[in-house]
Amino acid sequence: MAAIRYIGVGTLILVLLISALAVIYSKYHSRLIFIEIQKQERELDQYEVEWGQLQLELTTLAEQNRVEQVAREQLKLVMPLREKIVYIKP
Repeated sequence: MAAIRYIGVGTLILVLLISALAVIYSKYHSRLIFIEIQKQERELDQYEVEWGQLQLELTTLAEQNRVEQVAREQLKLVMPLREKIVYIKP
């Protein structure tokens, strides 16, 4: 009878140890996932900052004055004389 009791106690201790190891593994895995989430959130923040900067740059470059300035300075374009303009009707 005592042997059965020791087997029962031994089984309970073994189940307890397996359960404890499962909890430890679960916590470890949870921390790894949490670290990855934090890393991804930091990366997302960096992309959002970069996106804002690109939108600002696009707005600046698309302004009519900027387009006209680049056309005059870099492309050497000039406004044609009034008599040289041809209007096309659809």
